[in-house]
Amino acid sequence: MDKPSSRKQIDIRARLKLRPVINVSGTMTALGASIVVPDAVEAISAILGEFVEMGDLYRRASSVIAELTGAEAGFVTASCSAGITLAAAACMTGSDLAAIERLPDATGLKDEVLIQSGHMVSYGAPVEQAIRLAGAKVVPVGQATSAHAYQLAGAITECTAAAVYVVSHHVVDYAQIPLKIFCDVCHARGVPVIVDAASEYDMTGFLADGADLALYSGHKFLGGPTSGIVAGRKEMVRDTYLQNRGIGRGMKVGKEGIVGALAALQAWKSRDHAGIRAREQLALDCWVEALADRPGIAAAVVPDPTHNPLDRLKVNVDTEAANITAWDLADRLAAGDPPVIVRDHEVEHGYFFLDPCNLHPNEEFIVAKRLAEELDQARKSNTVIATPFENRLLAREAAILKWPD
Repeated sequence: MDKPSSRKQIDIRARLKLRPVINVSGTMTALGASIVVPDAVEAISAILGEFVEMGDLYRRASSVIAELTGAEAGFVTASCSAGITLAAAACMTGSDLAAIERLPDATGLKDEVLIQSGHMVSYGAPVEQAIRLAGAKVVPVGQATSAHAYQLAGAITECTAAAVYVVSHHVVDYAQIPLKIFCDVCHARGVPVIVDAASEYDMTGFLADGADLALYSGHKFLGGPTSGIVAGRKEMVRDTYLQNRGIGRGMKVGKEGIVGALAALQAWKSRDHAGIRAREQLALDCWVEALADRPGIAAAVVPDPTHNPLDRLKVNVDTEAANITAWDLADRLAAGDPPVIVRDHEVEHGYFFLDPCNLHPNEEFIVAKRLAEELDQARKSNTVIATPFENRLLAREAAILKWPD
C-alpha cells in the first residue's frame, strides 16, 4: 500500500519540546481529548481580546444548548466532571443562595446521592469523588455485577437529593438498571436524575428517556475547548449555574471556553457525520489490511459499546505466536518514533483497540507502518517479549509520582 505524503504544517509541539503523538486511543483527556473544530478555534481567537458581560454570554450559550439538546436550558462549566459536582450541589441547595455559599457543608440539606455500584468508575478520577466534592454522601445501589429497581427504590430516603446515572465504556455492561426504569423509580419518589454522558454522541436521547440533567464533555466528540455542557430542566440548570457563587467558582470557565463550546455546538448541527464515518472506515480498512496474515494477530472491527456511531479495530495478540504480549506491543508503539498511543484499558486480556476518530489526514498510514515495524522487531527476538503485567502496573504508578521530573 502506497503511503500518501505526510501532513505538513507548523507543529507547536516541537517548539514546546513535546512528543508528536498520534492518537488512536480516542477522545482521551490525557491526550488532549480531541482535535478542536475550526469554528471553535476561530471563535476563541476572536473573543480573547474582547470584553463581554458573562451573564449574557451564559444566556446565549443556554439557548444554543437548548436548541441542540431539546432541553429547556443549558450551562457551560469547566468540564463534565465539574458538571457532576455542580449538578449534585444544585439538587441539594436549589436556589438558596445562603446554602450555596455554605457548601460543602450540607448541614440541614438533603445530601444523599444514589449511584449504581456498577457505575462507580474512574474517568481519571473516581466519579463518586465528583459527587462528594459537593458535600454529598454517595449511596451505592446494588452490587457491581447487578442492580435492580427494588434496590434503587429501597435506597431512596428523605435525605436523597439526586441520583446519578453513568453512560460510559467503563461501567459494568450487564445486569444494570436501564435508564428509563431508573428515571421512573426516582421520579416516583421526587428524586431528580443526573446523567453523566461525557463521551456520548447522543445529545437528545438521555433527556428524552427521563433524565432531568444530561452532562456532556465539550472537548470530546463535540470538538470544543475543555468544557462541560449541562442540559435539562430550566430551574435545575439555573441552580447549577448559581453554584458559580459557591463551590463552582473554582470550576469556572472563561469567555473563550464558553464561546468555543458554543461554536462547537453550532458546528455539530452542520457537521458531515457521514463523511467522518467514511474517513474513519478508510483508516480501519487500512489497518485490517496491514495486520492481515500477521502471525498471532487477529484484528476485527467492533462497534462502540455505548452505541456511539463509530467503530474501532480490536487487535487480539496471541503472545506465543506473535512473540510479544499485547501490553508490550502497546508500550513499544507508544515509545517509538513517532509515538502511537493505542486504547489499552483492557490490555491485560490480550487485546487493545485502534480508534480512528482523532486522526489527522494520512496518519492511518503511519500507524500501519509503526505496527509493522514493532511486529517485525518482535518476530526477530530470540525470546518472547513478555514483561510481567504487574510490573507494568507498578511502573506506571511510579511514573505518576515522579512528576514534574
